[in-house]
Amino acid sequence: MRRRSSWVLFSLFALAACTKSGERGAETRGADTTSGAKSEAAGPQAIVTVLYNTPKDTAAFEKYYAATHLPLLFANQDQIGFVRADFTRFSSTADGKKPTFYRQAELYFNSMSDLKKGTATAGFKKVADDLPKFATGGITGMIATASNDHGSGSGSTGAIFTVLYKTPKDSAAFEKYYAGTHLPLLDANRNEIGFDKAEFTKFESNLDGSAPARYRQAELYFSSMEALKKGTSTPGFKKIAGDLPNFATGGLDALVGVETK
Repeated sequence: MRRRSSWVLFSLFALAACTKSGERGAETRGADTTSGAKSEAAGPQAIVTVLYNTPKDTAAFEKYYAATHLPLLFANQDQIGFVRADFTRFSSTADGKKPTFYRQAELYFNSMSDLKKGTATAGFKKVADDLPKFATGGITGMIATASNDHGSGSGSTGAIFTVLYKTPKDSAAFEKYYAGTHLPLLDANRNEIGFDKAEFTKFESNLDGSAPARYRQAELYFSSMEALKKGTSTPGFKKIAGDLPNFATGGLDALVGVETK
C-alpha cells in the first residue's frame, strides 16, 4: 500500500506540469573528481547541464558514452576546470511512460568565471564536437548557478528526486513564493520525508547564450530508492506536491532515480 501511494503522489507532480515528467535510472552517484575541489558544504557555484533526448539506438549510445565520450571528458578535465561531474540516466515519466529525457550530465565549476573560461578551451570544444557522434536524439545544453544547498549528506547517494521547472508566467512572483513559502515548507517537512540533502539551481542561459530551456532545478537526495519511495508516500511530501501549482505556473518535469558513473 505504501509503494502504491508513492506513485500516486508522483502523479501529482505530473498533473501540475504542462508537459510530461521523467524519472532517473538507478545506479551510483557522481562525486568530486578533483582532490583539491571545494567541499560540498561550500558547493560549486556554476554548472554546465546537458539534457539528452532519447537516442536512436540506446545500446550504441551507452557503449560510446562509457568507452569514448566520458574518457574524453576526463582527459580534458584539467584544462576545462570542472571540479565535480554528475551523470544521470532517466527511466520513465512519473506515471510510468517514456521519459521526457534520456540522460543528464552536469559539470560543476567553482565560479561562473571558471565556467566561462573552461567552456572557451580547446578541451571543451573537443568534448562538444564529440556529441553528434552518439547523441542522435539531440541535446539541450544550459548554464546554471547554484542558489541553495541545504544539508551535508555524505557518502554514496542511492536515489534523487529532481524537479525541472519551466519558465513561469511571472518570474518575480515565482521567486518570492519559492523563497518565502515553498522552500520553508520543504524544510519543515524534511524529517518526515527523509531526504539527506537538497540542491537548488537556477538556469541562466542555454550554452549558445539564448534563453534557457528550463528555469530552475531542485534535487532531493535520499540514501536509497526505498527511502525515496517511502519519503514520497508521506503526508509531508504530499504537502510539497500540492503546493507546486501555487507558483510553478510554467509547468515542470519531475524525475526520479540516481546518477550513474
